[in-house]
Amino acid sequence: MPEQTAPQLRTKDLTLIALFTVLMAVCAWISVPVPAPFIQFTMQTFAIFAALFALGGKRGTYAITAYLLLGAVGAPVFSNFRGGLGVLLGTTGGYILGFFFTALLYWLMTAKLGNTLAVKIAAGALGMAVCYAFGTAWYLVLYAQMGKPMGVLTALGYCVFPFILPDLLKLSLALLLSQRVEKFT
Repeated sequence: MPEQTAPQLRTKDLTLIALFTVLMAVCAWISVPVPAPFIQFTMQTFAIFAALFALGGKRGTYAITAYLLLGAVGAPVFSNFRGGLGVLLGTTGGYILGFFFTALLYWLMTAKLGNTLAVKIAAGALGMAVCYAFGTAWYLVLYAQMGKPMGVLTALGYCVFPFILPDLLKLSLALLLSQRVEKFT
């Protein structure tokens, strides 16, 4: 009996993964600075959802992982042209790492429930909630370690509530874009 091997990524897959990884970096650089302790607004979330919706769970997760690894080794792919473990271990790092968990949830949901529009929307919205939860927990822990503990509602006011509507708009825009480019991916 011949040995079965895992399906390999084709050149087209690798190219699309690289393209969306670059899109994440470019979108992270598009930011609106705000004073601390608020988290700045970026277009990064749009790129995360665009990668997942256009590439699907597997390739989208690969693109997000590549983005995170580039940032971890110091490539300036995060907001304000920053990179390195210091960013990932900083107050916004939980949200950036939360993108990975968003991707895993999206991949799991679309693999188990299908790739229908309703599943994509639900997986995107739940993924956003997971990212918010992971990032806010991280934010609270770091502020407590710095001797500046704050309540959950205060942290949500700085890091989540102002982003819900813009992130839903970015999710919608990414969904529209993915439907337009679906035949090319």
